[in-house]
Amino acid sequence: MTALVVIWGFAAKLTIEQGQQLLRIQKVYENIVHPVDDAIDQLQSERFVSVSYLARRAAPLRTDMQAQRRKTDASAARLASLSAQARDEAPPGLFGRVQDLLKQMDQLDALRGQIDDQRVSRLNVIEEYSGVVETAHQVYDRLMFSPDVDLIEQTKALILITRSREVVSQQSALVLGAQATGKMTQDERDAFSGMVGKRRLLYELGTSQLDAELIKQYGALNATAVYTAFISLENDVIARVRPGQPLPPEALAWPTTAQALTRQLTDTTNTASDVTAAGAIPLAHGVLWNIGIVGGLGLAAVLATAFISFRFARTVTGELTTLHNAAADLAGRRLPGLVQRLRRGEDVDVAAETPPMAQSSGTAEIENLGRAFTSVQHTAIEAAVGQAELRKGVSKVFLNLARRSQSLLQRQLGMLDGLEKEISDPDLRERLFGVDHLTTRMRRHAEGLIILSGAAPGRGRRDPVPLYDVARAATEEVEDYLRVDVSVPHGFSLVGAGVTDVVHLLAELIENATVFSPPHTRVQVRGELVARGFAIEVEDRGLGIPPDELAYLNTRLADPPEFDLADSDRLGLFVVGLLARRHNIRVSLRTSPYGGTSAVLLLPQEIVVENATREPVVERLAQPETPPPALALTPPLGDAEGSLPRRVRQANIAPQLREERNDVFSSFQAGWQRGQEDS
Repeated sequence: MTALVVIWGFAAKLTIEQGQQLLRIQKVYENIVHPVDDAIDQLQSERFVSVSYLARRAAPLRTDMQAQRRKTDASAARLASLSAQARDEAPPGLFGRVQDLLKQMDQLDALRGQIDDQRVSRLNVIEEYSGVVETAHQVYDRLMFSPDVDLIEQTKALILITRSREVVSQQSALVLGAQATGKMTQDERDAFSGMVGKRRLLYELGTSQLDAELIKQYGALNATAVYTAFISLENDVIARVRPGQPLPPEALAWPTTAQALTRQLTDTTNTASDVTAAGAIPLAHGVLWNIGIVGGLGLAAVLATAFISFRFARTVTGELTTLHNAAADLAGRRLPGLVQRLRRGEDVDVAAETPPMAQSSGTAEIENLGRAFTSVQHTAIEAAVGQAELRKGVSKVFLNLARRSQSLLQRQLGMLDGLEKEISDPDLRERLFGVDHLTTRMRRHAEGLIILSGAAPGRGRRDPVPLYDVARAATEEVEDYLRVDVSVPHGFSLVGAGVTDVVHLLAELIENATVFSPPHTRVQVRGELVARGFAIEVEDRGLGIPPDELAYLNTRLADPPEFDLADSDRLGLFVVGLLARRHNIRVSLRTSPYGGTSAVLLLPQEIVVENATREPVVERLAQPETPPPALALTPPLGDAEGSLPRRVRQANIAPQLREERNDVFSSFQAGWQRGQEDS
């Protein structure tokens, strides 16, 4: 009896707190959310007029820019005043984000001075203002403090749409600058392409979560001529604009179209936000009415419940035990297994994975509790599936961008190769070789992004390639390649399907060894046949790695976890782990006898092929009149003292690894690929 009274009092207390919390939402919206909305609008307007001034540098635009800056400062002052009044009602995290936003708005004077002196590019201005707006959007991320699930879902959807509106504003500023100069740079076009993918993803995710009342407003917006014209604008820029070339005639209407859509999105989102906030008030009033009912009938309910509980104690206990076991099975086995399946990319049917938690019961309370647990189960699984789909979408965006970069770098390598053949000046050719080497490293980094997204790089080989040439090819993709000594025996080859990935994997480890070791030391790359395959060791003579960190890295290499966007400092580690797992290669780190670190790769026997001749024997027939060119990674012998080795592109790579571009079919194929990308 005493326990039931305590439970009733605790339930009443929670209900009262929920009602008070719902009523606090209205004040937070009036004193924080709406002022933040105004600050975002003013920052977007200042960004637009600042880019316009940098593009045209007209005196009237400077006057407009000064006036807009005063409006932005006024919105910041208003936000500081109103947010201070709602400090007690706002969650600590939300109020802290507001203070961060105010600090960044106070520091805009430095950027404004660079704009006045025209010492900053348009793209940098867009990025700086976008950073401040991003902090403002993070205020919305801390707004999730309502206990009502529907209210939280609608708020999250509106936040996503608000972020897509910010991307539209960025696009508006970017196309304005391009219109003023009459052309668009490569960086601006790449930035615009990224904005298109981001905007469409955020807008689709946001509108898909709205309820029937709010979705009608955005459906009407999607049917307007302004939205249709803006979609055409995005498609035109991607399909028709070429970096450095004049813009098409339709470019005159781009800024106007983008600004018009920004205004309509702002009006629609503000209206939807007001509807969402107003919906919390009737809900809070209903909770308060329930409190009164519970207070009046609580004692009678407790007495009746006590009588019934003593009579049906055994039945209720059995049903509760069944429900408890079902909930424990969901939390301990089914949900973790479902998350693992989603990480492996499997499709999950939400309806099939959410069976009822409890069967029909003679006790209404137990049956209601079972339905409540079933609803929670459905929401949790649906949220996990939604997050997996979101990760897939983001991964596709990154993969698309990496593929574009890879294609452009491949074309750049072809152009550099042609220039190297045409230019005879040794100094100029040496500089071209440096650019060629840098481009090769950039291509490897682009392939790293493709690998992190779960896809395979576009390059591949058919025939086996000697492991010696694989190691030399990996060394050539490292900046400080002259410090690397390769000692891999001839007579063993790698199957073609694994050549590209093993070259990439080795290049990551060799580059790590050169970066984290003194510049006067050597990096050794050794290989030998062992009982279970072929072992390749990369050893440096740096400061080494602490034992705890070494054990942690070996664990990550043996079983690569799911890639975390927040852990971007170890992209190379993720790439090595994924490539090793793809070909069943074991990678382990250990302390070198010289104090540095040794990375050991164990290539399985399935991907290693033994050649018919283990060590090639070359008989020198005659002394050549002109000494042959030095190898790419080996200093020439017999040169004058103090001379430096010169890198000759692909001079020492196996024929299977060289990239031929002179035949007609390759040229036709490259042109076909570029046409597909441009379309």
